[in-house]
Amino acid sequence: MYLLLALSWLSCLGSLALAKLTWENTGFLMIFGDSYTTTGFNISLGVNSTDPGFVSSNGPNWVQALRDTYNVAGTKLLRQVFNLAYGGATIDSALVTPYLPTVLSVVDQVAEFKTYLASKPAGAQWNSSNTLFAIWIGINDCGNAYGWTNTTQPAFNKVLMNRLTTQLDELYSFGARSFLFLTVPPVNRAPLFLEQGRAVTTLLASDIANYNEQLSTTAKQFEASHKGVETTVFDTQPVFNTLLDNANTFGFVNSTGYCDAYQNGTPEISTQIAPCAPVSTYFWLNSLHPLFTVHNALAHAISTVLST
Repeated sequence: MYLLLALSWLSCLGSLALAKLTWENTGFLMIFGDSYTTTGFNISLGVNSTDPGFVSSNGPNWVQALRDTYNVAGTKLLRQVFNLAYGGATIDSALVTPYLPTVLSVVDQVAEFKTYLASKPAGAQWNSSNTLFAIWIGINDCGNAYGWTNTTQPAFNKVLMNRLTTQLDELYSFGARSFLFLTVPPVNRAPLFLEQGRAVTTLLASDIANYNEQLSTTAKQFEASHKGVETTVFDTQPVFNTLLDNANTFGFVNSTGYCDAYQNGTPEISTQIAPCAPVSTYFWLNSLHPLFTVHNALAHAISTVLST
């Protein structure tokens, strides 16, 4: 209950670069990202393929919440989501190797967009004025590369931003004009890294901060150098940190660990397996992924920012 009451307050915590395309006027969403974002949609099966709903959040993730819960009442547009995100993704597998060679990086996802959606086929007849391109990437880039010693964090993040920019250029060439970027959340506070000690969490937090700073700069530079482009950078850090810092207030019984019995998902969002509390009362489903309750708060905040 506390979480729901606080959604409107959390909504103001994201940073905004105002865009002409508002949430009310958005007809299509083109999504790119990793396991925090994927819904298991497979564009290669066709634009009308069903969303199998594979998520890492044990319930609706932020994309599904935007589409189904925070869709604008009374909108005349049919909001269609083409979610090309893939679990484990990095910006480019050649720069940061994913956990499996079959993982589709953002480079691969953009290639899929080019193959299946750039031509605006029947069922996906988007245009530059009604389509938002949303990108949430960097969690695995930072999580896999923060400890590298053959380069500095700022130098490598610059390499990542340069590669991301090439993909933005590619999308721009096909008509993308409105972009939403989500920053890397404080995954240094996830159990995976907490278990490794303060030196690790401190180093990762530093890398994430630099990555996010460079992401914001990249978005501004891209907007300034490309005619007609409007960018929104939504900072996920305040939402995550507010919920984590006030876990008890928001109804989380555990914000630093997870229940082993739940880590691979549960049959219902309210499942309880003794001696653990109900799965829905945990912040983290497993060592890295937050539950749908966190995604819901995030989606509400994003929808509010996009509606401003």
